[in-house]
Amino acid sequence: MDRTPCRTPAEGRDGVTNIPTWKFDTIRAAILKILAEGDCRWGDLTEKVRGKLAADDLTNMGKLGWHVTSVKLELEVRGEIKRLGGKGPQIISLT
Repeated sequence: MDRTPCRTPAEGRDGVTNIPTWKFDTIRAAILKILAEGDCRWGDLTEKVRGKLAADDLTNMGKLGWHVTSVKLELEVRGEIKRLGGKGPQIISLT
C-alpha cells in the first residue's frame, strides 16, 4: 500500500507520519474544497471534512481527527494552506 509522509511545520519537530495515500488524497481534496469556500476555524475542520466524505471512505478512514491533523500539517509544510495570524482560535486559509 502506498503511503504519503505527513510532516509538521513546527521548527525543531522532525517527526514524520506516513498515512495511506488514498486517505491523504481524500482528506486533502476535502480540505482544499472547504477552504475554497472560505477560511475555516481549525476547530471546525474535522466535522467539515466529515461532511465532504463519501460514506464508504468515512467507514474505512479510522480516526478521522488524527488523519485531518496529519494532512493539514503536511499541507502547511507544502505551502498549500496557511494559518492566519492574530489572537483567538486558529484559522486556516488557502495560500
